[in-house]
Amino acid sequence: MSSHREAPSISQDPVADNADTYAFVSPDDPSTVTIITNYVPLEGPPGGPNFFEFGDDVLYSIYVDNDGDAKPEIEYQFRFRTTYQNPDTFLYNTGQITSLTDPNWNKRQLYSVSVVRSSGRDSDDPREGKVIAKNLACPPCNVGPRSIPDYESLAAEAVHQLPSGETVFAGQRNDGFFVDLGAVFDLADLRPFQNLHVIPTGAAPGVDPLKDLNIHTIAIKVPIRMLTRDGSTPTDVLSGKSVLGIWGGASRRKVQVRDGDTVRGSGPWVQVSRLGNPLFNEVIVPIGDKDRWNAVDPINDKGFEKYVNQPELAKLLPGLYPGVFPNLASYTKDRADLHAILLTGIPSGVVPGFQNFTGPIPSDMLRLNVAVPPTVSNPNPIGLVAGDPAGFPNGRRVFDDVVSIELKAVAGATIPLVDPTYTPDGAAGLVTDGVGPGPDRYQDTFPYLGTPHDGFDTPSS
Repeated sequence: MSSHREAPSISQDPVADNADTYAFVSPDDPSTVTIITNYVPLEGPPGGPNFFEFGDDVLYSIYVDNDGDAKPEIEYQFRFRTTYQNPDTFLYNTGQITSLTDPNWNKRQLYSVSVVRSSGRDSDDPREGKVIAKNLACPPCNVGPRSIPDYESLAAEAVHQLPSGETVFAGQRNDGFFVDLGAVFDLADLRPFQNLHVIPTGAAPGVDPLKDLNIHTIAIKVPIRMLTRDGSTPTDVLSGKSVLGIWGGASRRKVQVRDGDTVRGSGPWVQVSRLGNPLFNEVIVPIGDKDRWNAVDPINDKGFEKYVNQPELAKLLPGLYPGVFPNLASYTKDRADLHAILLTGIPSGVVPGFQNFTGPIPSDMLRLNVAVPPTVSNPNPIGLVAGDPAGFPNGRRVFDDVVSIELKAVAGATIPLVDPTYTPDGAAGLVTDGVGPGPDRYQDTFPYLGTPHDGFDTPSS
């Protein structure tokens, strides 16, 4: 999965687990960029009476690097607090919830948004941001149609326009990520091609177990001019100032003290989770280094460069699919194509008329060229690989098929971009897990992820 339960320590701390990060030029407002970070993966909709929520003791951050130094010049910070209207009931709600201030809604969350603008900083130099909004309401979790007869209206009410120019939302949404999770972690089985697997069974369509699950989303829409290094809205795709490096992170206080039912945190904030490119920690980083990767910043990613240059999955595919990837099996050079896609961005001249290069510092960030306009007519979920430059790895849209894109890349489809002597195996451009973006998972307007499944109508999750 993109980053759901991707490392040993964070798998035990779901409220701080950055499951997905998205960044794209907003299709309904191309003067803005939307950034989404998701937490609390694999939410079963009927998860009451203590429904899912953000952590009151977690600092959630969205980082933007606009000068290519792999350090954030802009950080948006989100802090949550939970309130109880009636502590003498076990119920999440004691009647129908028809507004964000409905007294029937017992357990609710409010949050503040702060911003830090600085340069040359990392998580070892944390700073308290300037508060730009506080006491913003999250929507409730989608309990069911009796409890919440009009969930869409409540979600729309929880979209907040800030005086500083940003638009924010925080709350439960439909999980937009899709993957055949049960197959890919069963010895990298790809159901459409499992007849070619070393342990073969009949080819079959992919299965997406996430299609009925929810996620907790932090989303922010920001005018492009507020994110670029010179305050402009770039139009030149080949200009360096058009490219932003973006990632999300979650931090906890260094010390936690438990006293009965009270937990107190003290000391500096310590990063426990982060995410830029999808599947980086999930598939590229080996298990012994996953917790360390979560704890450091992109500026420190040189120590993980070797895993990108010689990815384990590229070595496994020829063995698991005998005879299918002979050219990949014999390719021993460092993977300069993956290094560019994941660690530096793609330089000018590799893909005609496109670049999202942030410089030579190897660092895991989503790289978004904001001068590339959104594709509003028939966007291709395979993104740049399929000729749609508004899609991954140029940022990441909510419907981009990042599993198939990265499988194709690891299988060798992108090697000729940097090494014209290489001929990809015929399967490289076809490989996929067999699932794609499903109906009702997305919406055309902010925050772009669709209405979460309710617990009454989705009881089997």
